[in-house]
Parts: sequence; structure tokens; C-alpha cells
Amino acid sequence: MPNPRLLSTALLLALFATGAAAQAPDSDEAAKPKSAQEILDASPDAHWRALDPANTLYMELDAGRVVIELAPQFAPRHVGNIRTLARESFWDGLSIYRSQDNFVVQFGDPTEEEADRKPLGSAEAHLPAEFERPAAGLGFTALPDADGWAPQVGFVDGFPAGRDPDTGTAWMAHCYGTLGAGRDMAADSSTGAELYVVTGQSPRQLDRNITVVGRVVDGIELLSVIPRGPDPMGFYEDPAKRTPIKAIRLASEVPPSERSQLEVLRTDSPTFAAATEARRNRRDDWYKVPAGHIDLCNVPLPVREADD
Repeated sequence: MPNPRLLSTALLLALFATGAAAQAPDSDEAAKPKSAQEILDASPDAHWRALDPANTLYMELDAGRVVIELAPQFAPRHVGNIRTLARESFWDGLSIYRSQDNFVVQFGDPTEEEADRKPLGSAEAHLPAEFERPAAGLGFTALPDADGWAPQVGFVDGFPAGRDPDTGTAWMAHCYGTLGAGRDMAADSSTGAELYVVTGQSPRQLDRNITVVGRVVDGIELLSVIPRGPDPMGFYEDPAKRTPIKAIRLASEVPPSERSQLEVLRTDSPTFAAATEARRNRRDDWYKVPAGHIDLCNVPLPVREADD
């Protein structure tokens, strides 16, 4: 497969067309194209990648583990701070203190007075806003679909993203499972200590207004089922209703035998293109009208257990 960093939009569209054509054999099976799951089941191992332990967080809750992949290619300063905070056990003993219906859960230290908050340790106390970055140098796999929030949308190393060819910029999109860094009014007021995960309808209006630092790879259901806090913003008035965080660790700091053995589908692979096309135009018996379109945030990002 060509290097995705060199693919033009035309070639990317051709990749998706090739993926779609791969589903339609010349035999009698042509009347019943392969489903997305069948395409995934037949995918070669080379189309999958292991998570980088240095860019993977494990959030340990009483209910289980949430696995988060960090995105230093989009927010290097914030990810660096998050790594430091995790190594120094900043979040251990803190909580998920906000759960807003159809929006986000938020975690960190809810103390309002700055002087009373948990110290950041060796982490930086001030970071620049990292809302977007130059698109040059990114392996951007574009979707051949229009989007209401960006001139182009697609994926960079598995992260949903937008791109503007006119300005030469790219940014991560707020899809279900996105991890972002909470901030105050000033654009540069986030440190990565207060984080949120999207658990509702994709709030794309937040794109390029908040620094996005990663995405949940596994365990999102542990966050999405957390009881909602009171209106209007879901902050728990009663601290007893907060969800305790046992620990947040970098996978690289966890013994290999205790790590989650997960692989994610490469979004620059023909398998991803074919599976996405199968979802764009569902042709199984239940669907009567193929949509002919798929929204960026409705493209699933397949994850599987790695073979021993």
C-alpha cells in the first residue's frame, strides 16, 4: 500500500473505492456483499497495530479498566504533562465529579480554590493552547463524505480529525470517546490535569476550541453508564456520588503481564476502507435504502484482543 503521507485526496477516494470493490466478487456471492464484520474477520494481521505503552493510559475504576490512547501528534505539550501527572499518581484518589447528560464525564480535582487544589508536582503549570496543528506531516486518511464542521474529515493514526486545505491546518474532532483537556475562559488555561470524555452526541462545536489529547479505546461503557449529575452541567453537589478513581497509570509503567493486550485497526489500511464502505452503504436484508453517506463520528474504530 502507498505511504499514506503521500496520498492525495484523489488517491484516498480511490482507496475507498477499491475497498468497496473488494466486497463484490464475480460469483453468485455478488448479490450478498460482505458485512463490515466479515471484512474485519478476514483482515490480515498487518492491518492492525498494537497500542504504544508510552501513549496509553489505564484508568482503574471499581467497575474495571478504561484504556485511553494519547495523541502527542496533535497535543505534544499536553500529552507530555499528562504523562508526568500519571507517573506521579496525580489522579489516584481523585474522582469523576461531573456527568452531564448527552455530553461528557469530567475528572480531576473539583476543588474551586486554586490554592487548595492538589499540586501538579513536576508537571507544567502553564501550557499553550493546542487546538490545531499544521496538516503537513500527518498521514491523513480522508473520508469521501461531506461534513458540516470541516472542509475535509478523516483519520490520523486512528484519531478522527478535520483538515482545512486552505489554511493547511488539522485538528482532532469531538466524537464519542474523545478525551479533551478542560479549560477556563483563556485559551491557554488548560494543563491536562482536568480531563473530560465525550459520552453523548458528538459535540463538534467544541472542535478547535479545546485541546483534544486522545480517545478511549476500551471501556467507554464504564463511563457512559455513570449516573448523571444534576442540571444544568452535571456536577455532583454531593461528593459521595462521585466515582472514585483508584489510579491512572501509563501502560509503560505497568508490568507487561498486567497490561491490556489490545490491537486497533489501522485507519490507513484497505480493511478499514472496505469496512467503512460497507457501513456507508448497508446492503443486508434489513436495510431497504442505502444511505450513501457516513458521518465521521459514526465510523467505528475496531479494537480486538491481541493473539498470544
